[in-house]
Amino acid sequence: ATYFLLSPEHPLVEEIIKDSPYKDEVKNFKEKVSKESAIDRVSGILEKKGCFTGEYVINPLNDEEIPIWLANYVLMDYGTGAVMAVPAHDQRDFEFAKKYNLPIRIVIQPEGKKITSDNMEAAFDEEGIMVNSGQFNGLPSSKSLDIIIDYLMKKGSGGREVNYRLRDWLISRQRYWGAPIPMIYCADCGMVPVPESDLPVVLPEDVDFRPKGMSPLASSKEFANTICPKCGKEAKRETDTMDTFVCSSWYYLRFCSPKTDTAPFDAEELKYWMPVDQYIGGVEHAILHLLYSRFFTKALYDMGFVNFKEPFKRLFTQGMVCKDGAAMSKSKGNIVNPGKIFSKFGIDATRVMMLFAGPPEVDMEWTDKGMEGASRFLNRVWRLIYNNIDYFKKPKNKEEVSPEDISVDAKKIRQKTHQTIKKVTEDIEERFHFNTAISAIMELVNEVYKFQIEAEEKQGKEGDIFVLKEALEMIVRLLGPIAPHFSEELWQEMGNKESIYPLPWPKYDKKMLEEEEKLIIVQVNGKLRGKLTVPASYGDDKIKEEALSLPKIQEKIKAKKIIKIIVVSGKLVNIVIK
Repeated sequence: ATYFLLSPEHPLVEEIIKDSPYKDEVKNFKEKVSKESAIDRVSGILEKKGCFTGEYVINPLNDEEIPIWLANYVLMDYGTGAVMAVPAHDQRDFEFAKKYNLPIRIVIQPEGKKITSDNMEAAFDEEGIMVNSGQFNGLPSSKSLDIIIDYLMKKGSGGREVNYRLRDWLISRQRYWGAPIPMIYCADCGMVPVPESDLPVVLPEDVDFRPKGMSPLASSKEFANTICPKCGKEAKRETDTMDTFVCSSWYYLRFCSPKTDTAPFDAEELKYWMPVDQYIGGVEHAILHLLYSRFFTKALYDMGFVNFKEPFKRLFTQGMVCKDGAAMSKSKGNIVNPGKIFSKFGIDATRVMMLFAGPPEVDMEWTDKGMEGASRFLNRVWRLIYNNIDYFKKPKNKEEVSPEDISVDAKKIRQKTHQTIKKVTEDIEERFHFNTAISAIMELVNEVYKFQIEAEEKQGKEGDIFVLKEALEMIVRLLGPIAPHFSEELWQEMGNKESIYPLPWPKYDKKMLEEEEKLIIVQVNGKLRGKLTVPASYGDDKIKEEALSLPKIQEKIKAKKIIKIIVVSGKLVNIVIK
């Protein structure tokens, strides 16, 4: 932990700020937070806000003094209303630390990799190995929790406690748009449910929507006045409607059998379609909608209506689009008029900019410079295709080309093309990282630009033209889901009569990924003394032989005794001499 957070409502706050020079700032902050709803404060939608109290606490694990801050996302009714902030590994703490320039200390490193606070775009919240943690260094993070709690218990500084996040859900709303609550109020019988034979209760159409301090449904006398199904006397319907979250909690079940008219869903169809393989949604729904969906599914499972406990196998939450450091909002006035952007740059350039801006799971900061860059990239691709459009007017002679018909440079382009197909496919299908997929396409475009000039100088060798056309076709096809209108138009201009979209996704050839040559770094006593390029098939003995034959190396080792020759991963040779 690098700082300590308290809920603004915490009873200790008044005591802490009694003699603090930050007293007025804290009181103003508490006043502002009091106007924010608890739901908004924990939903991830609201901007993270905080206030320094001027006081410090001691971290019981390392006796380090850390500052006490108030934060709007810490609630008094959850846990103790106090949080030891670990910004490197909690996204909310990470955003808070970034905003207020608080230290970010990494205490969990991913296995086989190294992250630093300088290059982090988001908190690392996966499992890894403990670092910067004193006696707990080297432990798997999954096992360290119990060990650390045991340590704190022995020390008398902490213990175990389970906190439940469940809250009562008030589902009634004084709105027209929502499912009517099927209850009737009778003076004699009390609250009586609408008989199953009269379900569903349908919304009336003769409703006055003007504000009157009551639910809009109450303005429809025909709807509000009814007969008690129990005693037959005059009664009143419930005029509140259900929160629309109720409907969105099970819509995916209805989607599986939308034409079923005798039940909400067909259980047999659910066995085939459910659970959902991949759910993609905004972070603003991660707490409420998805939580309610799980409640509904688990209740239906317990009642025997469905054969699965969880509605969604995988969840991916997108970040928010921000401007001027906050999520875009009409109330804040920090919005971008899409019509003007489309008119100036086009829809596809806008798509490229937004997808290229960063990983989709983190918030994206809108910049007009980003739009200019995306537009330049698409224009560059357009020129590249049109510079070589004549090649596509000639009939295709071959479906494949033999290695003997391809120059060395063309082989490198072909390898780069298939490496790009692999990279883009994996980034989109496995990680949804369109930003790195676009970056890979940009790299291929750069390489093809260099190659096409050389190809022209060679006056169009047939094998090289085949490779060039393949690379250009792949660029357009890989851009298909990213810049669809742009790609489709180029595809037609390249002489294709059919649309690009019914085509199967490009597949890479594993053989094309293999390097034909590899670069070897040659060192003498750990210092760089030379480089050589050898066939990729060369083993360690052959690499040693080639390294020793280099004139510069022979000069360095002349009259010296070779102690040993180390070959590292077939990429580096270190000759140790005395």
